[in-house]
Amino acid sequence: MKIHPLPTSATEMKQRGWQELDVLFISGDAYVDHPAFGVPLLARLLEARGYRIGIIAQPDLNNPDSLTCMGRPRLFAAISAGAMDSMVNHYTATKKIRSNDAYTPGGKSGLRPDRATIAYTAAIKGAFKGITTVIGGIEASLRRLAHYDYWSDRVRRSFLVDSKADLLIYGMAETAILDLARRLEQGEALAAVRDIRGTAYLAGKDHPLPADGVYLPGFEEVAADTQMYNRAFRLAAEQSNPYSGFPLIQPHGDRQLVINPPSLPLSEEEIDRIYALPFTRQPHPSYHEPIPAYLQIRHSITSHRGCVGGCAFCAITFHQGKTIQSRSPSSILGEVDAIVAQPDFHGTISDVGGPTANMYGLGCRNPDQESACHRSSCLFPERCRHLQTDNRLNVQLLQQIRAHHKVKHVFVASGIRYDLLPLQPDYYDALLQHHISGLLKVAPETFSDPVSRVMHKPGAAVFTAFLDDYRRRCRQSGGYAGIVPYLISGHPGCTLNDMIDVALYLKRHRLIVEQVQDFTPTPGTLSTCIYYTGSDPFNGTRIQVPRTAKEKKMQKSLLLYHRLESRRDIIEALKLCRRSELLPQLLEIKSGRRIPLKKNKS
Repeated sequence: MKIHPLPTSATEMKQRGWQELDVLFISGDAYVDHPAFGVPLLARLLEARGYRIGIIAQPDLNNPDSLTCMGRPRLFAAISAGAMDSMVNHYTATKKIRSNDAYTPGGKSGLRPDRATIAYTAAIKGAFKGITTVIGGIEASLRRLAHYDYWSDRVRRSFLVDSKADLLIYGMAETAILDLARRLEQGEALAAVRDIRGTAYLAGKDHPLPADGVYLPGFEEVAADTQMYNRAFRLAAEQSNPYSGFPLIQPHGDRQLVINPPSLPLSEEEIDRIYALPFTRQPHPSYHEPIPAYLQIRHSITSHRGCVGGCAFCAITFHQGKTIQSRSPSSILGEVDAIVAQPDFHGTISDVGGPTANMYGLGCRNPDQESACHRSSCLFPERCRHLQTDNRLNVQLLQQIRAHHKVKHVFVASGIRYDLLPLQPDYYDALLQHHISGLLKVAPETFSDPVSRVMHKPGAAVFTAFLDDYRRRCRQSGGYAGIVPYLISGHPGCTLNDMIDVALYLKRHRLIVEQVQDFTPTPGTLSTCIYYTGSDPFNGTRIQVPRTAKEKKMQKSLLLYHRLESRRDIIEALKLCRRSELLPQLLEIKSGRRIPLKKNKS
């Protein structure tokens, strides 16, 4: 049976014989009917339960018809900024406007507004008076509490308050949005829907609050006092376990923001059902230009969700959770069949993975311990003894995909936790033999031990042991020992001296990086909390934070030591740190020639 995209216009509604929608989705991304895109996945899930669903992608807010073209939805409008926070999507770490948007046809920038969740909610409320509005997606998730906003350099209220939406759904949202739609369909008033996991709502001063709620310092307090901000962050983190967390209550003026505990992790059967939903796996046919994000993932497979790593700068745990939720091999092989049936498939599965590829099938050996655990990471400061690290199931899965008669190559492009590989020898061997497309991508982020501790990452010794072993294995197999380490500059706790040490490490171990991520304080992460307050919220330790554009530029240049344009910054950094004797060492390029300290007049 031919699969059709969900309606995006009145004409497409009529083709289905619909006079009215039940739920209208509004998204900051182009409409790509693929399970890797959150809004289409939720829309298909509701469709499978019998609801009539429409999607308005990247509406033109200057044109009212772009929001009203399919009429007023019967139950609610579901609003998302898209797969990225709109401010991260629009601006670099130096607050310059980005020139492209991977989630837009042609990669064009500027087709979604700043703080898109707020703008879209205001627009739909203006178009349909009294409409029920529900916000969600990564932007709403990470901004569900009072939060520091890097781009305005101040603490902002919860997006539920600023958007004036009726409800906020955070996390991956499947169970919450289904429960909400069911209860509204049955006639329950939205004001009575107050107990759905993974949701947040606002209560007036006379409304009852959860008796077991944990009170956080209010918006006014966290906006005025960094120590109160730290306290709010710490208390919220302590209630993040979906099995044992309590509701959070944070005053915003004369109203109380109530955040219910996170949704429970999906079972294998539940997540399999979601990925078995029908998708065209194509952009909407109305688009005439390629969508870069789609081209990158069109032949990829999401094998699992969640991450046990708990890196300080990463928002995955805050959004997807720490629990690994893996699909069954049969579910994934079913998706392989769907991919190979596409006319544009030529034999290569571009990725099989998730937030971290070699965490597929991992989990806690002790369910009782897991239900009471307060650790943000199963790997830092040391690996938890309850973590099950054997992923032979992953090896078998990749082998089965390789054996498919229409599959020539299966690559793993998702990140790899190199500190887990020594515990996964079979996966490590399979990875090297079959699943690396030229270069292995790993993310040590830094080689400075003090900075590693702030980041909640393994130290330099762990990476060095991995690197030596990786190169040895590649030599033995006669393969190419290419490796791309992803690094972050300007992270809280990182000084110029630290970055000089990292540059020396790169030189010593013959590593060259071409891309460096200048730290961007994104809402919701521990690193952003430290950036704003200047201290660790869990132990109160003061942490130096690089803040000036000049220092950040020098840090980035040190990691790109091999580039000619980096030399001035390197010279200045070494002088400031009184380490100028290292100048010849750092400015020596791969061929053995030294970069001239002065430009030739010619």
